[in-house]
Amino acid sequence: MGKSLKELAVCAVIAVTPQARATDARFEPVSDRVVQTMLWLADVSPADLVYDLGCADARLVITAVRRFGARAVCLDPDSARIAESREKARRAGVAGRIRFINEHFSIMHIGRATVVVLLLSPALNLGVRPKLLDELKPGTRVVSYRHDMGDWKPELTAHVRSAGLDRPVYLWSVPVR
Repeated sequence: MGKSLKELAVCAVIAVTPQARATDARFEPVSDRVVQTMLWLADVSPADLVYDLGCADARLVITAVRRFGARAVCLDPDSARIAESREKARRAGVAGRIRFINEHFSIMHIGRATVVVLLLSPALNLGVRPKLLDELKPGTRVVSYRHDMGDWKPELTAHVRSAGLDRPVYLWSVPVR
């Protein structure tokens, strides 16, 4: 590959307007390859607190805890998704390292995150961008699968083959204000 893990670290930052809701994004499960790529590019470690905004089935946060040793926060406005996520984490033996919050991320403060993962829509990514830039500390890594942040150029872009297509994974780091 030629690049070190640190050089390939991927970060994604998101902010959301009150009009942009997580329920606007349709839940589409992603492959384990996508999950691994996102977390690897974000250079997730045991020192990280990973926030998944709209965590759906909790696959990303469970993997962040199990494989990378991180702690995680799973935010989703759908109570059924939170219940499902909590149960999957319990079965995986990692529920004690994940906080489950049944709220929309637009109303939750996300400033404690060191990594934010996004599996949203193009509109939600753009909508959450101001929140990310406002609440997250400089250097916080943000990773997004498939959707960019408009004129906020990613530091790195990787591609992962999923469902027969090459899809981008973008990384940003929150800049110094």
